[in-house]
Amino acid sequence: MHDAYEITTLNHTAPGPAAGTIDLPPGVQIVTLPNGTRTLAYTHPAQQLPIPVTAPAPIPAWAKTTALLAPTVGGGIAAAGVGLSYATPGLIAMSHALCSAAALLVVAVIAVPVILRTTRRTPTASTQITQHVTANGLFGRANGTINHR
Repeated sequence: MHDAYEITTLNHTAPGPAAGTIDLPPGVQIVTLPNGTRTLAYTHPAQQLPIPVTAPAPIPAWAKTTALLAPTVGGGIAAAGVGLSYATPGLIAMSHALCSAAALLVVAVIAVPVILRTTRRTPTASTQITQHVTANGLFGRANGTINHR
């Protein structure tokens, strides 16, 4: 790996020992090495490389479709939101009606058997059944009589 150096002058003259300045040939400059020593060194001027001109890549069809579809989907969602805001009063009324219908159904399920039980005619004479069962032992055969009165 090359040691880094610092260029201290960019012109082609350097301070001389007695004359003040000396002319440096092109490509030669005074540099300061990492240990602090100043010396002459050949430097290469930075060459500007031509920037290659490339044609832009074509846009894929799926990207075009997605780009065209995104505003449509967003517009549909916005339209749905506006529609729900207009439908809110009706939806609230329907939810109240649904709750009322459910309450009516519960009342009907409870009230109909109660009403039928209270309006049913009771017979004047009730039937009484008496049953006597006897058995001998744990696994003995059971005998019984049924009396209707």
